[in-house]
Amino acid sequence: MSGNGSDSSKPRLPPLPTLPASLEEEAARRQAQEERDAAVRGVASIPAMREAVKRAARTLPAISEVPRTGPLSAAAFHARALQGLPFLMTGLVGRWPLCSLSPQVLSDRYSELRVRARTGDYINNAFRADRPMQDMSMGEYLELVACGSGSLPPPYVGNLELRELNTLCHWPTYFRKMGPPRFWLGPTGTVTPLHCDFDDNIFAQIWGTKRIFLAPPHHDEFLYVREANPVLFGSPVDPEAPDVERFPLARRASLIECIVKPGELLYVPAGWYHQVRALSFSLSSNRWARGVPLALHDDPSVRRAASAEA
Repeated sequence: MSGNGSDSSKPRLPPLPTLPASLEEEAARRQAQEERDAAVRGVASIPAMREAVKRAARTLPAISEVPRTGPLSAAAFHARALQGLPFLMTGLVGRWPLCSLSPQVLSDRYSELRVRARTGDYINNAFRADRPMQDMSMGEYLELVACGSGSLPPPYVGNLELRELNTLCHWPTYFRKMGPPRFWLGPTGTVTPLHCDFDDNIFAQIWGTKRIFLAPPHHDEFLYVREANPVLFGSPVDPEAPDVERFPLARRASLIECIVKPGELLYVPAGWYHQVRALSFSLSSNRWARGVPLALHDDPSVRRAASAEA
């Protein structure tokens, strides 16, 4: 199976990430990214923003489940999200044209679309720049999945900006500024391991069902986290089967299970840890906000001077 065709008319995937040549190059790259991230989000400092998110989370009430609500207007969403807790919305995503597509239609209509599949042991290497990935067409990927690759976990197309699919989505305008939609496609058993993004996140389940475990930001002290980049932290703890011999502090983490059904939209506040497993063949999409996290709306200390962010 060819990973890179020679037809220049086909849309190209972005270059694969590369490892830095030296510790000095890594430090310089990290500093440059942190400065860009701060400017995009309108904050004075990414580390200060992260600490403020965790500080705010310590004042939140403990929850044992993620509540569901009907579709919300932008004002109603904003008011609820200011509370700093995750919630699910129904009656919104199910109206998108993309929800009516089947895997077969996806294959017939978009078989030449270039995708990048996570392969091999992508769970234990989830946040490494050199994790195993393979470029192929959508048709090749769906054929690979249908035939069964024999690998566990199965190959997973994730975190890709597929503009052709996004034309069939109608995203609510819940944030002043958002990153591009990212798509996630794969069969039962595909997993994104436990991690957090320090951006507010809306996650749309287009078809299929996923199990998501969530933990509040300040429980990072129980999750043995490691920094992947200034706004992304990963954890080796598996909420589905915690290895408390290796990670004894994980017993103290509050892990909340949430089943996201077709047509539902999940709000994940900035800094909340989450692990995602497909319980059936699934297509999902998400968008990250690019601004001061809503949970910090009343904390002016994190804002960049003269920032116009809300």
